[in-house]
Amino acid sequence: MKSLPLAFFYLSILFRLVLSLSPTYLSCQLQKPTGESALAGCPEGTLYVSSTDPSANFTGSSGGHQFSVSSAILIPRGSLMCNSPGTGKAVILIGEGQYFEMVNVTRGAPLVLLGQLDSATASTRAGNAPQRNLVYIWNNLHAGNGLNDEETPTLTVGPSDGHPFGNVDFKAYNIDFENRAANYSIAPALVTSITLANTSFYGCAFASWQDTWYAGYGSNTYVVDSTIYGQTDCKFFPSIPWFQSVTLANRGCGGGITAWRGEPGTTNGVYIANSNITRSPDIDPTIVTTGRCFLGRPWNEYAVAVFLKNHMDDSIHPSGFTSWASGDAVPTTTFYAEFDSHGPGANMSSRVEQDHILSSEESQTHRLEEVFQERPRWIDSRYQY
Repeated sequence: MKSLPLAFFYLSILFRLVLSLSPTYLSCQLQKPTGESALAGCPEGTLYVSSTDPSANFTGSSGGHQFSVSSAILIPRGSLMCNSPGTGKAVILIGEGQYFEMVNVTRGAPLVLLGQLDSATASTRAGNAPQRNLVYIWNNLHAGNGLNDEETPTLTVGPSDGHPFGNVDFKAYNIDFENRAANYSIAPALVTSITLANTSFYGCAFASWQDTWYAGYGSNTYVVDSTIYGQTDCKFFPSIPWFQSVTLANRGCGGGITAWRGEPGTTNGVYIANSNITRSPDIDPTIVTTGRCFLGRPWNEYAVAVFLKNHMDDSIHPSGFTSWASGDAVPTTTFYAEFDSHGPGANMSSRVEQDHILSSEESQTHRLEEVFQERPRWIDSRYQY
């Protein structure tokens, strides 16, 4: 049983932060006072990964990779160390630190990754939530030298061999995923790859270069209160990723912020709502100049990209969208749309004619519940930001 002072400590922190973080997992994520277990306030059976804390389930030297997040994910279904034996659901708390590894999630049972937070800074609201994150998972691979782009992501969520579907409910909170390779060399260097899975991210950051985010076939994704740093065709392929209240930080142009291959008769497409689309603060000004970044370009004639109530700075090209190849026209069978875009990059008078400027009534058909045909149960609707 917690001492009375510690009980008041947790209540005071929760009272201050419940409006901006996850009320479900916050007490687990907060770093604990000296002498208190790091897992205090966590769901029973939570696994703990740390590069420094010897009390963790996975800890040790970097050479042996004993503290790797990947090792914790590989705990088999039904293990007594996992939550709810028999269902295989697992919650993993990741301690403050840098984790140099590639995380590959092939387990199908629900999985939650929690980044540890400092109780003194967790309520920082100077921008998106990732500014308070303490956990960094990264690699430095890029395409070339025998690697294709599908072998470069820092985080991969998808089915294992012989399984028709990947994770049914993957969640990550307050973790920075980074691919630190490639810089401005314009070589594919992914940070995230998701295929045939339901995934959601809360208060995270994603940083990479060309082809930043691979939204693979049959995947459903919800990203909120997060930051994405990327360049050239950041998000692509046939699935449904929904980005809500994020910052899209352009590290470079060429191609489009989105590049999409759609399928006729479906809602597959990329949706970006209530977000800030801007030049990245770490950009080389000789690479990105005013008015050069396109919102999207079509990978095929059924491309779909919908932008709802976003602020756009002056790094956005006045045309909004462009063709796949220079000199071609944007196909009329694409569905590019904007509603209530605002800011210096939102001059609708110069948009390509294929861009649908939606009325308030028309925008209602592109609400999250309409796109997913329900309010997905794998989304943490309690997360507030």
